[in-house]
Amino acid sequence: MPQRSIENTVQLLNDDCTIPFISRYRKELTGNLDEVQIADIQKYKKLFDDLEARKISILKSMEEQQVLTDELQQKITNCDNLTDLEDIYLPYKKKRKTKADTARENGLEPLAKIIMAQNTNDIEFVASKYLNDKVANEDEALEGARHIIAEWINEHLGVRNRLRNLFARKSTITSKVIKAKLSDESAQKYADYFDWSEALHRCPSHRLLAMLRAAQEKIVKIDITIESEEAIQYIHEKFIKANNECSNQIKMTADDAFKRLLAPALSNEALNNAKEKADETAIKVFANNLRQLLLSPPLGEKTILAIDPGFRSGCKVVCLNRQGDLLHNETIYPHPPQNESAMAMKKINSLVEAYKIEAIAIGNGTASRETEQLIKRMRFTTDVQVFVVNEAGASVYSASKMARDEFPNYDVTVRGSVSIGRRLADPLAELVKIDPKSIGVGQYQHDVNQTKLQDELDLVLMSCVNAVGVNINTASKPLLSSVSGIGEKLASTIIEYRSENGAFKSRNEIKKVKRLGEKAFEQGAAFLRIVGAENPLDNSAVHPESYGIVAKMAKDLKVKVADLIGNKELLSTIQLKNYCTDSVGIPTLTDIIKELEKPGLDPRKKTKIFEFDPTISTIKDLKIGQILPGIINNITNFGCFVDIGIKESGLVHISQVSNQFVSDINQVVQLQQHVRVKILEVDIDRKRIQLSMSF
Repeated sequence: MPQRSIENTVQLLNDDCTIPFISRYRKELTGNLDEVQIADIQKYKKLFDDLEARKISILKSMEEQQVLTDELQQKITNCDNLTDLEDIYLPYKKKRKTKADTARENGLEPLAKIIMAQNTNDIEFVASKYLNDKVANEDEALEGARHIIAEWINEHLGVRNRLRNLFARKSTITSKVIKAKLSDESAQKYADYFDWSEALHRCPSHRLLAMLRAAQEKIVKIDITIESEEAIQYIHEKFIKANNECSNQIKMTADDAFKRLLAPALSNEALNNAKEKADETAIKVFANNLRQLLLSPPLGEKTILAIDPGFRSGCKVVCLNRQGDLLHNETIYPHPPQNESAMAMKKINSLVEAYKIEAIAIGNGTASRETEQLIKRMRFTTDVQVFVVNEAGASVYSASKMARDEFPNYDVTVRGSVSIGRRLADPLAELVKIDPKSIGVGQYQHDVNQTKLQDELDLVLMSCVNAVGVNINTASKPLLSSVSGIGEKLASTIIEYRSENGAFKSRNEIKKVKRLGEKAFEQGAAFLRIVGAENPLDNSAVHPESYGIVAKMAKDLKVKVADLIGNKELLSTIQLKNYCTDSVGIPTLTDIIKELEKPGLDPRKKTKIFEFDPTISTIKDLKIGQILPGIINNITNFGCFVDIGIKESGLVHISQVSNQFVSDINQVVQLQQHVRVKILEVDIDRKRIQLSMSF
């Protein structure tokens, strides 16, 4: 990236501009950087800020200890990574009392310096000069001196970096089951890691996180090791300059320094670094899945009958109008033990007629297939589309304060059914109400760094909401909260204003909302839509700051602004260079023309009806070689999981996704994609299904 683009982007971020706003409306400043590039700059900016903050803290600590020299200050100031910075600080870091500290208190540091100089053969005679009431004999003196030397070796920057490199390149991760857990039934899901070993740098994200979870649950013990001979040999080469009694003492110390100090610290560091990389990979996978799920095809504004299926407790049915408002709710009992299928079908038929239902949404949980088959047997007088909807997270929403506030007079079952119906109409608008970690499209999301995960998911959520745009007159608080520059507090005040004054009639009216200042308006206005506004640009992604440019285009063509909307032929005659200014260039003008061609166009595709194989209802119905329809409901780096209409999803390993080699699975499959899969293997006991898409 050009330096100017980076500098301008950093300045915009410092000015509290959001990534969606910068990428869309400040292209001239950034050099047309996209959201991913801007997010990378933001991450590196945070790393830099954290490094600078740590330098300040370390310098202050060393000043207080009165150990800060000009040379150390320069080293710290010029340091460009946190690892080297912590190595510089290590000798001065406050820590619990060590063996070396005790040896220094006993007056043995001069002896340690003599040994390191390696100029004497009779080291025991020299050691005898350092005996006192705390050092009884020569052996104790030499042992104390070795503790001091071991600490010097441990704190040596060159040694730490060389051994750190060895751990990065050549360390092995080993996982061994704790014997007491060997027969524990709950531990069997980790059986693959009861006796496992591989190069740490080759261990994929999902496997490392699985082993770490098993270790956290005290099922296995994990070790990170390297061949000690190479490490110790390097220490010898670094410090041994002679062949005498002193060098023999250093040889003894090298072994102790490595095993007692360096190996434990650097193995932990190597594991932490590997965990950090595994987290990044898992978070990236989760974020990518979340983006695809949030941008799932919406059915649009339809009257919907939604069903949350169940057996003994019945099926909860709700009817929603085109705006997603609850019109009616009740419970039917078509399945065992009541078996009131005829009554249930009659009731659904009457509801479809009474509320002019256009689509039926069925949750994909318990009794989903049976309910779907019941509905499919029915004959309606109008064309009613039937969809099975992924209900992951619906129960989380239904029990939330948000759901209670929205439906204070209804129980969780009704709220859950409403969520299923709304999710069919507009997945994005409904899913923003749910913690992404509850949606079920990630792996090990509770094991990764939660702060980094939340930051990434927040970015994805904001990106998706702003890519689609939000109708300010119908949007919920969670949806408005994700709009660039708005946030929770302003979302609440927008809704309050809407309740007191009615629908917004123009974008200019947004400025009347309390505490919504110029900055928030600049950041968010273009992502907020006013359907039916007098100015058609208010229902587009054209930023209000560019309205004057569009007005000039219309004036030059001797037409009204409204006449430009959707008129590709007229728009194609506009010479963009005539409208360039110091702040607006061709990239922004090109975006304006695209938006005028199709104002407010939803980037999402339209939803499609899908049908599972009606002969399959449980894992016991599966046969090797069967070919079945399915929907991809989760994607990982090692493959994708496919819903084939039963409780258990099947795994298509990355090697079975295509007949050709696949390095990046996201280039081949997408979440919610309709596919056909072949049954390769069924393990009923472990409830595992192996599938293939390459047949």
